[in-house]
Amino acid sequence: MNTISIIGNSTMKPSCRFLISTKNPVFFKRHHSLTSNLSGNQFNFDKTKQLLTCPFRILGFKTIFNESRKSFCVPNISSGQSRLIARDSRAVSVVASVASQFRELSTSVETRVNDKNFERIFVQNGISVKPLVVERIDKDENVLGDEESRLGVLVDDGESVNRDDLDGGQGVEIVSTKREESDIEKEAWKLLNDAVVMYCGSPVGTVAANDPGDKMPLNYDQVFVRDFVPSALAFLLRGEGEIVKNFLLHALQLQSWEKTVDCYSPGQGLMPASFKVRTVPLDDNKLEEVLDPDFGESAIGRVAPVDSGLWWIILLRAYGKLTGDYALQERVDVQTGIKLILNLCLADGFDMFPSLLVTDGSCMIDRRMGIHGHPLEIQALFYSALRSSREMLVVNDGSKNLVRAINNRLSALSFHIREYYWVDMRKINEIYRYKTEEYSTEATNKFNIYPEQIPSWLMDWIPEEGGYLIGNLQPAHMDFRFFTLGNLWSVVSSLGTPKQNEAILNLIESKWDDLVGNMPLKICYPALESEDWRIITGSDPKNT
Repeated sequence: MNTISIIGNSTMKPSCRFLISTKNPVFFKRHHSLTSNLSGNQFNFDKTKQLLTCPFRILGFKTIFNESRKSFCVPNISSGQSRLIARDSRAVSVVASVASQFRELSTSVETRVNDKNFERIFVQNGISVKPLVVERIDKDENVLGDEESRLGVLVDDGESVNRDDLDGGQGVEIVSTKREESDIEKEAWKLLNDAVVMYCGSPVGTVAANDPGDKMPLNYDQVFVRDFVPSALAFLLRGEGEIVKNFLLHALQLQSWEKTVDCYSPGQGLMPASFKVRTVPLDDNKLEEVLDPDFGESAIGRVAPVDSGLWWIILLRAYGKLTGDYALQERVDVQTGIKLILNLCLADGFDMFPSLLVTDGSCMIDRRMGIHGHPLEIQALFYSALRSSREMLVVNDGSKNLVRAINNRLSALSFHIREYYWVDMRKINEIYRYKTEEYSTEATNKFNIYPEQIPSWLMDWIPEEGGYLIGNLQPAHMDFRFFTLGNLWSVVSSLGTPKQNEAILNLIESKWDDLVGNMPLKICYPALESEDWRIITGSDPKNT
């Protein structure tokens, strides 16, 4: 008997989850619509285009079961989180959500009351939860309600089973199978497993690069915070959370908690760029493993990492979401680590903008790229980390002021990026008509941008139905380069509006040959040439 689990999530209250077995999983092919009374609405799986699957790539339910023809692994039921109710012909499990109501809500700062609700379907392959998930997302994300989530689904002979019907039974049969991996997947996992770094017998991360032919790997044989994030997501989606948890805790132990004494000490709350496992001798000819962090004092260019703490917060939230282990983020030391990172990022200074001020080389790569100031990538990560922090922080007398500061910054930052970083054909025409040297709080050209800054390639390159967020904005300067990570992470974190997010994806589709071509997705477009490359990068040959 195959087992399919369906989770109904409502943004109104903590959801109830239903595990329902069926002998024939292809019922999804015949019954394309499921009715939910989450808020008196009906939604149809056949209409939704928002499909995200892990680890499968699918175009619909039909492809899921044609590829696997097997059920998904059913999680172990742990005490305090669930209760099991069984029947003769089918096994039904109601998993009570242990997350608080606040955790179940989206934290977007943008209210979209009139938009229709939409559904997102994905396969969640975490440690403690491995079901097929149907998650309902309310576009009006700031409105709370009292309606409870209920989901009726078709099982066995097509009858509908509701939460009200789950009143007990007997006989449980659970079948746990996995889709067979392709040769490419097996090779990829072998390479990733070969890159795992062990510390005191436990995995703590993966090296940044693992080239057997490189005898002098410089610092690429270390565990980088930013580089480990995609590896961590892969492990989480495969159900291997131990390495991610170890990484989060060990990176937290290396965080700088000492106040800055001089200009050579890292700021309080700074996360290391990377760390390496070293073996040091002890007395009696014994050896001990230690973690040696790098806060930038050994890095090329001697730059401190501004993005490590942001990535750490984002990964911490992803770990909780994919494993259900929210106890980790509620630990006192973890809460303290979050607060220290936020205090470092939200510190008052001379900057007049809500965006985060950084130095060149403090993100992406440790060499000049002309992205000092307020690069888009950092603003997108900053926004995402603020939203994640607001979701994970335990609100009490000691944190309420910080939460208030987060809310204020989120609102200001989202407006700032959406309004001033956005470029499409309409915005370009506005810039062409800008007046300069305007002095007033009501000035249109607030950053004193000269129309002559618009590069000649832009008008012919940008599509009519597309747009993007520029790479940087400073007084009298707009960096019109397309930075891939910043734009994609703006979509992921909802930093852009829904229309802007759609326009970004339209641009990527329209300019696929320029941004991808026959290579992996480019980090930025267009590439710098001749004198621009020499001046901006400092003639660094690694940037050719």
